[in-house]
Amino acid sequence: MLVTLEGIDGSGKTTVWEALREARGDGFTFTREPTDSWYGDAVRRSIGEDGADPLAELFLYTADHADHLSRVIEPALDAGDVVISDRYSDSRYAYQGVALDGVVDRPMEYVRGVHQPWTRPPDVTLFFDVDPETGAARAGATNKFEQVEFLSRVRENYEQLAEYEPERFVRIDATQSPEEVLADAENVLDRLLAE
Repeated sequence: MLVTLEGIDGSGKTTVWEALREARGDGFTFTREPTDSWYGDAVRRSIGEDGADPLAELFLYTADHADHLSRVIEPALDAGDVVISDRYSDSRYAYQGVALDGVVDRPMEYVRGVHQPWTRPPDVTLFFDVDPETGAARAGATNKFEQVEFLSRVRENYEQLAEYEPERFVRIDATQSPEEVLADAENVLDRLLAE
């Protein structure tokens, strides 16, 4: 099973991912995007560049995702592990869907179309929902993707993705305390594993 953790910057999903990684042992593979590969390094450099070309940036993310699938995700799933990924393809759809506005027509659909032929869809996505103001304040608004206006549009894209596949998305109220958010995520994960 592939479980992805999604949400705007500052939603707390990485904190939950770290806590789950410490608590869960054999049979789990914990991973994230951008990855720790040289593709992921290129993505992180691009994030730090305000003037990075958004289309070039999309394909850096896409290359990192392709490598992630072949190097980590597919081998772990083939081995029977539950894979828990901090960010995955939905982050790309939501974030690059905003970044490419005005560059391509229907940007989120464009990004989804690029991935459709080859990506491996998640089985379930925990969507950590928080308002953009809180997310930006928590994240520190240190880069172009952490600004309130940008995050507001990203959140709208996540809402659209959840409407497309309501059976896959599980909304978690990320305005709660970190302990409550973690407890909700653990409860969902335990329920899924029991089914």
